[in-house]
Amino acid sequence: MKDLLLSTAIGDISGMPYEFFSTKDYDRVDLLHPGNTYTDDTLCTFACAEALLNNLDMAENLRHRCRNDLARGFGGRFYRWLKADELLPPYNSFGNGSAMRVSAAGFLARSEEECVEMATRTALPTHNHPEGIKGAVATALAIYYGMNGRDKAYVRRQVLEEYYPEWSQKTYADIHPSYRFDVTCQGTVPAALICFLESKDYEDSLKLAIALGGDADTLAAISGPMAYAHYRSMPEALVANARAKLPGWMLAVSAALDARV
Repeated sequence: MKDLLLSTAIGDISGMPYEFFSTKDYDRVDLLHPGNTYTDDTLCTFACAEALLNNLDMAENLRHRCRNDLARGFGGRFYRWLKADELLPPYNSFGNGSAMRVSAAGFLARSEEECVEMATRTALPTHNHPEGIKGAVATALAIYYGMNGRDKAYVRRQVLEEYYPEWSQKTYADIHPSYRFDVTCQGTVPAALICFLESKDYEDSLKLAIALGGDADTLAAISGPMAYAHYRSMPEALVANARAKLPGWMLAVSAALDARV
C-alpha cells in the first residue's frame, strides 16, 4: 500500500464543498467537485504525522504548520489557540478535530498499545477531554485493525460496540434521515464508523459519509482512512486530484510515512 495519508486528505478534499452546503442525496455527491481543496482536517493530519515520524513536539509542530496556512477553516477555539502569542495549554475539547487528524497513528502503530499511545499524543495538545481522546483512539484503532487484516465484524465489535455502545445497533438507514451537522467526537466518530462498515469500497465510504448531510469533510476524512486500510485501494483520479492540491511538504510527509510503514 502507498499514499496512506492521502486517504484522509482525499476524504477531506471530497467533502469540503458539502461542509456548509450539505446534501442528503448520495447520487448528487461529486467527489471531484471542481471547487474542492484541502481544509484544516488535512493540514492537522499531516502536522501530526510529521511529529510522529520525526519525534517532534506534537503541540509545537501542530501550531507551527497551521500558523503557516491559516485560511483553512479552523474552528474558533483552535484558531484562538493557534493565534496566541505563546503556546497555550490544552482547552479540554471534545470536538471532532482530534479524530480528523489521527490517521497516522493507525497506520504507523505496531501494536494496539502503541496505537492508543500515539493517538492520545495527537489529541492532547488541544483535545484532552476524555471524549476527545476517545474519538482519536477509536478512529486510530479502526485503521490499525484494518491494516492488520481484521475484518469489519472485528472492527464493529472492538471499536463501535466498545467505544460507542449506544450506536452499536444503529444502521446507516437509521441515522441518515435525522443526522445533522455535529462537530463533537461523540456525534461524528460513530457515524463515520457506520459509513465505513456499511460501505462496499473506498469511494462508497466517502459518499455515504458526505451524504449524511453533516460535517461532510470531517466525516469523510475519518471514514476514508478506515476504508483504505480495509479495502487497500483508492480511485486513481481521486489520488491525482489530491496530489495536485497538496503542498510539497505534505507530499514529503506522505512519502516518509509510506516508507516507514
